[in-house]
Amino acid sequence: MNEKIKKIVDEEKFWQIISETANPSSEMVDFVLNKALEKKGLSLNEAGVLINGNNELALKKIFEAAGQVKREIYGERLVLFAPLYISSYCVNDCDYCGFHCRNKAERRRLTFQEIEEQVRAIEDMGHKRILLECGEDELNSPIDFVVEAIEMIYKTKNKRGEIRRVNVNIAATTIKNYKKLKNCGIGTYQLFQETYHRPTYEKIHRGPKANFERQLFAHDQAFEAGIDDLGLGVLFGLYDWRFELLSLLAHAKYMEQMFGVGPHTISVPRFQPAPTVDLKLEHAVSENELLKIIAILRLAVPYTGLIISTRERPEIRAKAFQIGISQTSAGSHTEVGGYGNKKEHLIKQFEVCDDRKADEIIKSILEQGLLPSFCTACYRLGRTGEKFMELAKPGEIHKFCLSNAILTFKEYLEDYASPEIKLLGEKVIERELSRMVDENLIYETIKRLTRIEQRERDLFF
Repeated sequence: MNEKIKKIVDEEKFWQIISETANPSSEMVDFVLNKALEKKGLSLNEAGVLINGNNELALKKIFEAAGQVKREIYGERLVLFAPLYISSYCVNDCDYCGFHCRNKAERRRLTFQEIEEQVRAIEDMGHKRILLECGEDELNSPIDFVVEAIEMIYKTKNKRGEIRRVNVNIAATTIKNYKKLKNCGIGTYQLFQETYHRPTYEKIHRGPKANFERQLFAHDQAFEAGIDDLGLGVLFGLYDWRFELLSLLAHAKYMEQMFGVGPHTISVPRFQPAPTVDLKLEHAVSENELLKIIAILRLAVPYTGLIISTRERPEIRAKAFQIGISQTSAGSHTEVGGYGNKKEHLIKQFEVCDDRKADEIIKSILEQGLLPSFCTACYRLGRTGEKFMELAKPGEIHKFCLSNAILTFKEYLEDYASPEIKLLGEKVIERELSRMVDENLIYETIKRLTRIEQRERDLFF
């Protein structure tokens, strides 16, 4: 294997770890979990112990430890966003994706007027951050179109609604193009490897994306271009989840070593069908396995944001929020032009399993005792990359995050919430204020809450 690739994906090593940690004793599982509770992360071998901890008691302990780490780092906060698909044109033929070029359905690229309309619809839900997505097609959706779309998103205001941060999930590209993304003010650049198993990767991809190395080292290119907020991910179900999980952790460690900062986010999408997608899975991942993956990630990379999408059922998402997930989409559409559009013929990238409206999801989050957050303060204050980790790892970032979550959620309650949600939300805000210990921060947060009630907006620490 190429030595450069081996720095991230060492197949022989991964399988050796999985073999050597098979059938761990309860004492070994307890040892690893006690280390994980120190919130300093885990080695690949330690993660292997948890991967192989399959009996009922071990799973119970893993979920409990993950929930504890999640609460200690993130409290009850849950950051919300919405995806925005701007083009379904794609030159790739990926077996798992509804946008694959074999699909002969009508393609769409939003006009800038349509982008504005879609953004207004997303803002009407209360969202402040968007994840921009599009297929790879240099002719129909070149980087300059993506940049202009991002600029349009930032310009579009709706009553008191505005998008304050655009994260981006587009195909691997050049340093020159990454610099253009950096210059237009993106937040996190996400790119999923899909699968780290090279034979599987090359089997299911055709087109430019079939280049395994291009995909694997795209984050290096982005970092060289000045983007220090980067997101990883795997499409679970394409290959053995144990191998994929160790690969993700190895990639995170590689980023720490190469860039001085690990991934800001890790996403855990699980394969879902889509029209014209007929991929037969040999390594399908169950819902319970997905929850175990999330728990181990939370224990192994405690300060990395974990993202779950509306690919999963509401019941599974609710469990995931408790054991590790810190960011989630709400009210999502995976079609180009899907917001406010009832046309059934639009191409979907994948099927959504949680199709509830955003306010229904927010209500359920509140009923779980969680605090919805629309915060974007760190991006806008330059608390990204190494600066973010300098605050996050000692736990200093939490006090800012809690106050900012409260303030952004207060905006939502004032501007968008139904009376029922507002009543639930005010109770959650009161509870979170009562848990704060810094008296000066409590005082300053309450002052800002009063200003929000008086129609000021965008107040943050």
